Formats: sequence, structure tokens, C-alpha cells
Amino acid sequence: MQGIDLVSHQAALGSVPRSINDPLTTNEVNITGTLHVFQAAYEQKVKRLVYAASSSTYGDHPGLPKLEDKIGKPLSPYAVTKFVNELYAGVYATVYGMNMIGLRYFNIFGPKQSPGGPYAAVIPLFADALLQGKSPVINGDGSHSRDFTYIDNAVQANLLALFTDNPAALNQVYNIACGEQTSLLQLFQYLREAAGTDLQPTHGPERKGDVRHSLADISKAKSLLGYEVKINVQEGLKKTLEWYRKG
Repeated sequence: MQGIDLVSHQAALGSVPRSINDPLTTNEVNITGTLHVFQAAYEQKVKRLVYAASSSTYGDHPGLPKLEDKIGKPLSPYAVTKFVNELYAGVYATVYGMNMIGLRYFNIFGPKQSPGGPYAAVIPLFADALLQGKSPVINGDGSHSRDFTYIDNAVQANLLALFTDNPAALNQVYNIACGEQTSLLQLFQYLREAAGTDLQPTHGPERKGDVRHSLADISKAKSLLGYEVKINVQEGLKKTLEWYRKG
């Protein structure tokens, strides 16, 4: 952190299932690790720190779309860690006078996401299966929905948060998403159309700790940061599938 003015802290140990299987490691990385980052930034007088928060923080709150100031109880160890990050960011702002901005990401996807490993995200798994002519597995009946968000939108949000000159934008948490609700079945259909196949999915058991529905209200990020959705879900899925096809 020496000589650094601005920090974007994106590191974490992701995956709800992994956190359920190994909560201690998730806690150590996501809470203790982030606390080290915050403390080092404070000691070196970093001017602003932007950190990756998560839509998992909304937990069991039933309201849709999700509003930043209305959260429920976390449904997984991972969600607990991301909420604690927000609490620590608030403490470093009020007690230590730091400028902090949290970005609650909603299911970020895009090129370079690996379909390998036991905790791979749904979109690379679907894309990889379709390109290999295999039927992907949908956990549950496919009615679960998410606000899938293409990576370019998340990058834009980081740049805006790092360089905004709006004092009201500091020490806030923002939803970063498309403001678009897509079910897993609809997601599969988008990818299937882009892949040019008529494969049908198979269905497996629902995953523990999963939020059933998610949709972001992004008006706060728009008004205070100037955030705009550049690439919607369907366009982002086409770009992503094309990257996997070339890979």
C-alpha cells in the first residue's frame, strides 16, 4: 500500500457451496484477509478504497427489487463474510476517517470464467456443456432467478467508484447489476440460441444456501456514481459464448 492513493479490493474466496463445506477457510480469507487490506490501506493513508461486496448480503429478505438499505439474514457462511466486510468498511469510515465504497455485485459473468472445478459458476458450466454437445444440469426446477451482470458493467462501476468527485457517493454501498431478472431456464434458452443447438437441460437437486430470486434496484448507483448498464444479459451471454467457442 505504500505510495498508493486508490485501492480496488476484489479478492475473495467465492462460492456459497464451498463456504458451506468449509466455513473456516471462507471466514479466514474473506473476513480476516479483507481486514488486513483495510488496515494496511489505513496505515498507509490510502485516499479511497473500493471493495467487492455481494448480493448474497440480502439473504432471506423477500423484497424485490433489492434496495441497499433493506437486507435480511444471511443464508450461507459466504454471505456472512461479505456482510461483515461491509460492517468493517463502515467502521473504518466512521472511526478511522477512510473513504470506502462497496459494490454489491449481482452474479457477474463473462469471458475467462473457468468451467472447471467443483465450484464453477452456472454460466461457464452451461456454455461449456452446450459447446461440447452435452446437456447441462440445472439445480432445481429452473425457476430460480438472478440479475446476471456482464463483467464490463462491473469494471465500469469500479472506475466510477475509484474516481468519482461526488462527496455524497463516498462511504456508500451500491447494487451493481443490470436491473434485469432472468430465470435459470431463460438463461439456458439464451445460451442455447447463441450456441445454435436444441439440447435440453437435465435437472438436479437444489443447492443449499441459495437465494431463490434476486433482482437489483440500481437507481442509487445511477444517481450517485453515474452508473449505466452498457451490456445487457443477452448481449453479454453472446459475447461470453463466443469467447468460449474461440477458446
